[in-house]
Amino acid sequence: MTLTLALRNLLHDRVRLAVTLTGVVFAVVLIMTQLGLFLGFAATTSSLIDQAKADIWIVPKGTRNVDQAAPLSERRRYQALSTPGVAAAELFITEFARWQKPDGGVETVLVVGFEPDSKLAGPWNVVAGKVTDLKRPGTVLVDELYAEKLGVTALGQIVEIQGRRARIIGLTHGIRSFTQSPYIFASVKSARDYAMLDSDRAKHVLVKLVEGADREAIKAELAERLQGVDVYTAEEFSSRTRFYWMFTTGAGLALLVASVVGLIVGFVVVAQTLYATTIDHLREFGTLRAIGAGRRYINQVVIKQALLSAVAGYVIGLTVFLFARYVAGSAAPAMLLPWQLAVMVAALTVAMCVGAGLICIRKVMKLDPAMVFK
Repeated sequence: MTLTLALRNLLHDRVRLAVTLTGVVFAVVLIMTQLGLFLGFAATTSSLIDQAKADIWIVPKGTRNVDQAAPLSERRRYQALSTPGVAAAELFITEFARWQKPDGGVETVLVVGFEPDSKLAGPWNVVAGKVTDLKRPGTVLVDELYAEKLGVTALGQIVEIQGRRARIIGLTHGIRSFTQSPYIFASVKSARDYAMLDSDRAKHVLVKLVEGADREAIKAELAERLQGVDVYTAEEFSSRTRFYWMFTTGAGLALLVASVVGLIVGFVVVAQTLYATTIDHLREFGTLRAIGAGRRYINQVVIKQALLSAVAGYVIGLTVFLFARYVAGSAAPAMLLPWQLAVMVAALTVAMCVGAGLICIRKVMKLDPAMVFK
């Protein structure tokens, strides 16, 4: 009975219902967009680590993220290989470099050097060319998302990186860079040339352990044997990189603040529209009180109105968000929507609407039942 009455109250004035749902949808889309961007940027910052198959990362002392690191001696790789429990150890390079565009412009790129035969690291989502072709000197692989930005028009095109020639031999799809400096994949040898590193230098050593090995024990042993470096598990280095870019630089805080603002704005809009809807039906609520309806009954009607608004607004808002993300495609920053985020936003939507409904209840319960006879 209370559900039917709540539904009739909402449908009685279609214009008011549309305004109410618009407020809820606005809040849902705003919160999803901000939190989705935050998660997308966070995932982008550590994608090189997360996509790699390494169990342990050996990095120069004091390294705070995967993109920026001091040179590391290749000797560290052989020291890691001689450690019991280590199945493989490979060099890995990340270095910012200057990309000379064919039209004369210049872009900053992040050269990523790895072993083309490697099973521990390298590009993913390759849509053109083969990774093994990078074994040829002076060859690189770029992401099609940044092709226009870099002036890349075709495979086989010759470009310049740090004054050295490079041939485009392949493309990936959807590998974004948080710093907006596109990832340029190359072999370790080619990357050394572009990064102007000595022939015995790299930036990281990626370690793969034998199956069943005690990762924490081997990590501790590597830290003891290799002086002057930091040793992290893949999860630790990924978290460290995310924390650096998302909080130390302030970029993540800005998105979080925007999410909180979106939540506040959404609550205010929803509260205002639901309150207005309730005020429009004060005479009906007064009638209910006059014929003996108790507090609990009226509370249920108002709360169910809020819940109906929350469910309808959330479904429409989720649809709008997914459609907008689909239309934007790869041209927009990554916006992730894991099921945990979808559930959290649903709970926030219900909380906003119910909270607004509780504000309305106070107004209803102060009604004088005699008003219906005036």
